[in-house]
Amino acid sequence: MSAVLPVTVPAATASATSASPPLPALFVSHGAPLFAIEAGETGPALTHWGQALRARFPDLRGVVILSPHWMAPSIEVMEGSAPATWHDFGGFPPALYALRYPAPGAPALAGEVLAELRAAGLEARGNAQRPFDHGAWVPLMHLFPAADVPVVQVALPVAAGPAQAYAMGAALRGLRAQGVLVAGSGSMTHNLYEFGGGEQAPAPYVQAFSRWVEDAIQRQDLPALLDYRRQAPHAQRAHPTEEHFLPLFFALGAAGEAWQADYLSREVMYGMLAMDSFTLDAAV
Repeated sequence: MSAVLPVTVPAATASATSASPPLPALFVSHGAPLFAIEAGETGPALTHWGQALRARFPDLRGVVILSPHWMAPSIEVMEGSAPATWHDFGGFPPALYALRYPAPGAPALAGEVLAELRAAGLEARGNAQRPFDHGAWVPLMHLFPAADVPVVQVALPVAAGPAQAYAMGAALRGLRAQGVLVAGSGSMTHNLYEFGGGEQAPAPYVQAFSRWVEDAIQRQDLPALLDYRRQAPHAQRAHPTEEHFLPLFFALGAAGEAWQADYLSREVMYGMLAMDSFTLDAAV
């Protein structure tokens, strides 16, 4: 269990400006790798939202995305200009391995990300060789299928807990006013010990946990969310390990101190993978 630590929110950085309306932050559940070719209800919902975002923000500069499938001793930031698509899984249909997501990298944006993290007192270094793992490219295939939006992936430190992931997102909050989508890609529930494949009715614990999280988010109850391991029903069963839940806190940190959630999906796949995905805008 991760300790609940005080959350230090960095002051607004020089990159933020009131001249540009900030993009929302985003949390997306990326499910199993098969989500790339078995889109369910969530894939089209993400595509529709991505289209609307491009219409609302035609000058979208790029995406900064954190995935639990890149974990490192400390924060790392993708610096490559043309990251490869990594099929970091095994035992799936050949069609899945034929997929490529050739979105460009964004070395200049990566430099801004590194600068913001370091300005917030967080140790971070660049990585020019890192490819896109499926926690990044699978949901991005649905969000931006043309692969024409530059992407910078960020690593999750192996020792991070909710407060640390929140602080990482908070450090990058100002980028949202600079045409950058800051996203956490994880899973609302992720107990792969219970994965059986095929269509199944959602397990009751999945719904109980997911709706507790939704209620806490809608109440903007950050202390309860940070303490979810003790307070949420079935937290241990929903997340035997918590790396797939931590991107939620990255998105919350990027969203600001008061947010309003707009759910894009509450689908449950295979009876145990909650695909909850939602945007986080400033509360009005």
